[in-house]
Amino acid sequence: MIIGGDYQGLGIARNLASLGIPVYIVDPDFCIARYSKFVRKYFRCPAINGNGEFHRFLIQLAEVEKLRDWVLFPTLDMAVHVISRGRKELGEHYRIPTPEWEITKYLYDKRLTYEIAELTGVPVPRTLFPRDERELAAFELEYPVVLKPSIKDHFFPYTLRKAVRADNKQELIRRYRQMSAIIDPSEIMIQEFIRGCPDNLFSFCCLFSEGRVKAKLVAKRPRQHPMEFGTATTYAYTCEVPELEEPATRVLKRVGYYGLCEVEFMRDQKEEKFKLLEINPRTWGWHTLGSRAGVNFSYLLYLDMNGASVAPHCSENGVKWIRELTDSLIVASEMWKGRLHPLEYLKTMRGKKELAVYRPGDPVPFLIELLFAPYFLYKKTRARNDGFGD
Repeated sequence: MIIGGDYQGLGIARNLASLGIPVYIVDPDFCIARYSKFVRKYFRCPAINGNGEFHRFLIQLAEVEKLRDWVLFPTLDMAVHVISRGRKELGEHYRIPTPEWEITKYLYDKRLTYEIAELTGVPVPRTLFPRDERELAAFELEYPVVLKPSIKDHFFPYTLRKAVRADNKQELIRRYRQMSAIIDPSEIMIQEFIRGCPDNLFSFCCLFSEGRVKAKLVAKRPRQHPMEFGTATTYAYTCEVPELEEPATRVLKRVGYYGLCEVEFMRDQKEEKFKLLEINPRTWGWHTLGSRAGVNFSYLLYLDMNGASVAPHCSENGVKWIRELTDSLIVASEMWKGRLHPLEYLKTMRGKKELAVYRPGDPVPFLIELLFAPYFLYKKTRARNDGFGD
């Protein structure tokens, strides 16, 4: 049972159904995965939030559709939150890969993530948590700086932004006031700006079980949308950065984590070290890169949840993942700005690769996405304008 039918959920469906595992999709909105031949059933669910309605929906669905012991795959942060909070009751009907809240909260809230990183000696960007505007104004900062929400779900749905930049104190105060009108000021983080993003953005992805890594992949993510503070990766490729596994393992082991996760790092060239940015306790948007590179994360989690042994898996280097429509917009923009040469772009398209949506044997989701692209763009533009205008 996959919660969320965007390209991420579509990828899980293909990874599992192609191996003979029945797949259902639930989503509160229009989604492309429902049109895939790999999805047996689609259900429109209530809004995914903490008011209990979505929780009750899942239980009722399990009873009506006889889904006892089906594995839940959340693709959205809010779904992770709801499932983790209701894990005990939901666990009477489903197999739940999401840990209980006492574990998940350390990855859901960046304030707690950074606390654990500090306790385990894992570097993070220099970060301040001002109590109010007066304390913020008293800080002596080196600009530019980044303002981020410690809890993404309280900010992103209203703004479609993960972070905002401030180049001077006046802009910092203005941005802080804007964010304070949307989220509690205690959730606002002021963080150092690490130059070179996203060319210095890396992820260590794994299936973590029994205190160790059972399957892994490292990828570099040089293109994202938007480029400076990306809400979604548009181009990534597998690479070898062995020094990321040890700090990622240290943090995951400390909190007692189980399941799939993406641990994001930024390479600080000035200090010559990798700094932990955040941890996503679920499948990540470009997880299907793993299946193309030899690590089918969805299937390995399914096996582990059903008690089957999982031998260690490592990925092939140099395999690429591309988010077709969004990446084409980013490429056009980067070329227009003179930051990407056409020949350099053509190199990124060569070799072994996985496309996020298009698949020759299952083309309908891509055609639907192409057809409704103006609608999706309108929704995003409206959310950004209504939530956090400049």
